Amino acid sequence: MKETKFDYGMIGLGTMGCNLVYNMSDNGYTVIGFDKNRSQVETLKKEAGTEKISATSDLNEFLNTLKTPKVIIMLVPAGKIVDDVISELKPFLSKNDLLMDFGNSHFTDTNRRSEQLEESAIHFMGVGISGGELGARHGPSIMPGGPKKVYERVAEMLKAVSAKANNEPCVTWLGPGSAGHYVKMVHNGIEYGLMQLIAEAYHLLKECAAMSNDELHTVFSKWNEGELQSYLIEITADIFMQKDELTDSRIIDRILDSAKQKGTGAWTSEDAMNLQVPIPVIDIAVSMRDLSAYKNEREVAHQNMGGSEVKFTGDKNDLVKWVEQALYFSIITVYVQGMALLQVASKKYKYDLKLEDIAAIWRGGCIIRAALLEDIRSAFSKQPDLSNLILSVAFSKKLMQSQEGIRKVIQTGVGFGIPVPAMMGALAYFDSYRSGWLPANLIQAQRDDFGAHTYERNDREGIFHTHWNQKK
Repeated sequence: MKETKFDYGMIGLGTMGCNLVYNMSDNGYTVIGFDKNRSQVETLKKEAGTEKISATSDLNEFLNTLKTPKVIIMLVPAGKIVDDVISELKPFLSKNDLLMDFGNSHFTDTNRRSEQLEESAIHFMGVGISGGELGARHGPSIMPGGPKKVYERVAEMLKAVSAKANNEPCVTWLGPGSAGHYVKMVHNGIEYGLMQLIAEAYHLLKECAAMSNDELHTVFSKWNEGELQSYLIEITADIFMQKDELTDSRIIDRILDSAKQKGTGAWTSEDAMNLQVPIPVIDIAVSMRDLSAYKNEREVAHQNMGGSEVKFTGDKNDLVKWVEQALYFSIITVYVQGMALLQVASKKYKYDLKLEDIAAIWRGGCIIRAALLEDIRSAFSKQPDLSNLILSVAFSKKLMQSQEGIRKVIQTGVGFGIPVPAMMGALAYFDSYRSGWLPANLIQAQRDDFGAHTYERNDREGIFHTHWNQKK
């Protein structure tokens, strides 16, 4: 090891960690990686081929070759491992050293770690990062939170390695504490919703219209040239053409229909419920992943009850048009719900989030990047305190113009016994939000009847309770 002092340290040399190291090096920064897995260390050293990058399994060597104050990035799995890494590092860290957690940590853990390290004058930042392995290598969307002055120490590096949208870096300081990890959590919740909606569109076209993989590729490719243009629509079109290496089939037809999750979608639903913010499409997406895992039970139920025997006799082109409208409508509602949650969380947790900035940094690099985000950025630019995008003229118009398609698609799905729960949730959310009256008065009456929970009236102020005519 030469006497080189490295700008940054990277703990965790998996695919994401290595790719980010290469990205940082390409942009002029020197990085030393650390991993207890010696094979990963040797792989990085062999492939790097440059003095800007090194790697080691020796913690002392790793720490001693970093410039001071030290800046260390952690890219390890969320949970106990992060705490273990911090505990191992802490005795060797000094005042003004900076730890940056680039993993998908729960925002409450980030708050706890920040407070504990600040007692020793060691800085901590929770940084969300999205884009997968290619994003890490060529430019991800980066969502940093923590002290603003600390962010400014690393801002130029983050801007350099981030994705660019309209020549603007897809990174900005989001807010104090756990703001970065909270925004990344909601990003992933939106991602869950989008993926479920696209899967429902696929289900309808495959079952109702009996479309082949080639036809599905053509449809999704065309959609990606219009209002639905997005990363997820783009890769979906490509997926239908991917050949299987083990058989003569397309790989999509050989993949088990049982999806998994790492928890960030469920975390989004959990905190939305705590904050009393309705995000039904995201909730349903989480539930459908859970339901998909009951593969054996679903097969038994199918054998016992089967599916609908109704056959689609309509025009296939009409169905494609309806599904396109339905997908656009419901995708809008996912972003609407995610942004509404961020607006409430910003006030509750004192993040002071700028939703215009969040939409801007999601335009490139991340999994949920889409043409629609430019419209979202514009809406919040005009109305920064907008509580819900449905209330903006631009988005209310988009939803009104595309609602015919989703109503027809839901009718079709119900008629054929094809589940479209996320689309149903999207439409129900829209119809409920724009309804000046909902039957919650009956719910309040029931609560007061059985539990004396009281209620409010629509004709006068105050809290009321009625002695109901209950049967003894």
